[in-house]
Amino acid sequence: MSDYRDIADQFAAEIQEGRLRPGAKLPTQRDFAYEQGIAVSTASRVYAELTRRGLVVGEVGRGTFIAGATPGILPQGEAHEGRIDLEFNFPTVPQQTGFIARALGDLQRADAAGSATGPVTARCIDAARKVFAEFLGTRDWQPSGDALVFTGSGRQSIAATISALVPVGGRVAVEALSYPMIKSIAARLGVSIIPIVMDDDGMQPEALSRAHRKSAVSAIYVQPVMHNPLGLTMSEARRAEIVRLASKLDIPIIEDLVYGFLSDSPPLAALAPERCIVIDSLSKRIAPGISIGTMHVPKGLRERIWSTVRGGAWTVPPLSLDLGARLILDGAAAEIVKLKRQDAHRRQAIVAKVLGECAFAGDPASYHLWLKLPERWRSEAFVAAAARVGVAITPSSAFAMVPGHAPKAVRLALGLPSHDELRVAAKRLANLLRTGPEDVDVTE
Repeated sequence: MSDYRDIADQFAAEIQEGRLRPGAKLPTQRDFAYEQGIAVSTASRVYAELTRRGLVVGEVGRGTFIAGATPGILPQGEAHEGRIDLEFNFPTVPQQTGFIARALGDLQRADAAGSATGPVTARCIDAARKVFAEFLGTRDWQPSGDALVFTGSGRQSIAATISALVPVGGRVAVEALSYPMIKSIAARLGVSIIPIVMDDDGMQPEALSRAHRKSAVSAIYVQPVMHNPLGLTMSEARRAEIVRLASKLDIPIIEDLVYGFLSDSPPLAALAPERCIVIDSLSKRIAPGISIGTMHVPKGLRERIWSTVRGGAWTVPPLSLDLGARLILDGAAAEIVKLKRQDAHRRQAIVAKVLGECAFAGDPASYHLWLKLPERWRSEAFVAAAARVGVAITPSSAFAMVPGHAPKAVRLALGLPSHDELRVAAKRLANLLRTGPEDVDVTE
């Protein structure tokens, strides 16, 4: 199977050679996937890569078009050298590799390596549950070791939970702006996504109630702490409303707490432990290569969830589980989390200083923020223009659960570049915001 970047390279060559003219409309991603003999998810990555390079631009409700140097869409000139990645959201601090290396030193011993690569026995799981339960606990919430189920990643935890709770053809309620992968996970499982209107406090209970009355939902997927992409946290009053409504309607809550380590706010499970399944992962807390997924599951659902994990081949690999436990016991995981919490504040301050006059939302403890665009900018056009000046960002359409209903905004993921690179990227974006799509200056 061709890599999505290879396919994007072929398109880039056709554009450069003039075989694809500016303004030409591309097929839908589904049609493109069929023509190329690739998965729809791969086609989506091809289109995203072409957008990142500034070669195409998407227009909500119309489709995707070759950008070229068409006036009113993109600035003239070649893409800026020195791409700064504000697209992929993997928080990184320089010290984390040293902490990880120290914690993994014992694996050079034959007995330790043998244990880490052996089968995941019930004894291994029980030991890991105790370690992880203490580590994942917060000031206002202490998970139970018996309630923990492990998977290979946070995405697998989400997929396993939806698979267990929502039947094929069923409905899962989600925030109108949410984690993009929830759409593809639901599609693969034959489940319908039901977007619920949001306000500044998060998912609106009244809208959730109306959606359920129209046709029953089997589960609620929500990000109550450090929402992705908005970087916001539900108020206490809204938390209580959502929990009361879910209890009244007898709907389980799947709460994604992957970015929760950046905040002291507790999960909804602190209010309704019998109602909530808490999803977490080490990929953001520590490093992408240590992506153990955890689910904190109410007693009445544990056997169903565990059976689904086994049946879906979502069980955690033994080496990952061993590495995660070692990093926690060594104290490395806690040190990395502490550093990332400090770093997130610094990065937000850097961007806020540069974009001070621009309207944007985001928690000062978050590793991403939601940048609201002036009226003259469309989200996709701004992403394409940013790519031409060397900054990769994500359009709002990636997070919109309803096609064609994306706001004029983009997400900035702040965790990968250095602080100096982040400052440069923010200045480039600020320059774009002060101009319009018809007269962007890409010179420095």
